[in-house]
Amino acid sequence: MKKQVLVLAIAALAAGGALAQANDTLAKIKASGNISLGVRDSSALSYTLGNGKYVGFHTEMGERIVADLGKQAGKEIKIAYTPVTSQNRIPLVQNGTVDLECGSTTNNATRQKDVAFAITTYVEEVRILTKANSGINGIEGLKGKTVATTTGTTSVQTLRRNKRAEGLDFKEIMGKDHADSFLLLESGRADAFVMDGSILAANASKSKTPNDYKMVGEVLSVEPIACMIRKDDPAFKKAVDDSIKRQIADGSLAKLYDKWFLQPIPPTNSKIGLPMSAATKDAWANPNDKPMEDYAQK
Repeated sequence: MKKQVLVLAIAALAAGGALAQANDTLAKIKASGNISLGVRDSSALSYTLGNGKYVGFHTEMGERIVADLGKQAGKEIKIAYTPVTSQNRIPLVQNGTVDLECGSTTNNATRQKDVAFAITTYVEEVRILTKANSGINGIEGLKGKTVATTTGTTSVQTLRRNKRAEGLDFKEIMGKDHADSFLLLESGRADAFVMDGSILAANASKSKTPNDYKMVGEVLSVEPIACMIRKDDPAFKKAVDDSIKRQIADGSLAKLYDKWFLQPIPPTNSKIGLPMSAATKDAWANPNDKPMEDYAQK
């Protein structure tokens, strides 16, 4: 009996140690020398050039965070780029497949129940993109139209909330990712695409005929975008936040913004052309991890 108790006690200690390791990302990456960085295929903040190459404002910022983590660990940390979608990004962070997701994820109260967020690094405005000759000039113009958005995003809820508030009748159609949603508009299967303004601008700028598209109407929602991490891991959150604050303070994050939003970018060397908003400037000046619901109260 004593042996059984001892075996059970050892097993419990081992399980507790494994759980602690799972909730201590700094210890995990220091021990392995590796980190899984969650990236996106077709976001404005993180996207692929193909052949496993991922770039963008949030991707490069994430790489700088990892470099700072390496300095803290006293060793180089190798990055495994892990593409995520709007549907699977939260589960992949929760189950440990992804350690740090720097894509285009909105920090909201519902998601904070499942994951944690670093300080806000981009404040997004949800807008409407349409063909320049569509005759649509705002939310009222969507009446009787087909409207695309991307499955698993907060824009789905934003679209439906505005639909109810305005008493509009339009058909919703869902793209599996942002590129797919834009294709629905590009091919004429949708009359408009509702999504984060940066994503709309980036997809239009990379299209064959950028001048054929325009963003119209009112801002439908204001949303803080941040890197996502596992819950209950305060040491890792502090390390990530400290790196972002360092990048803000030394001006390198502002230079990174200029590089990815105001200068020609690959693969087409076109410009997204989105100057930094007052809301993003304020988020940098006053670092915080407030959810989007706090922005709605302003």
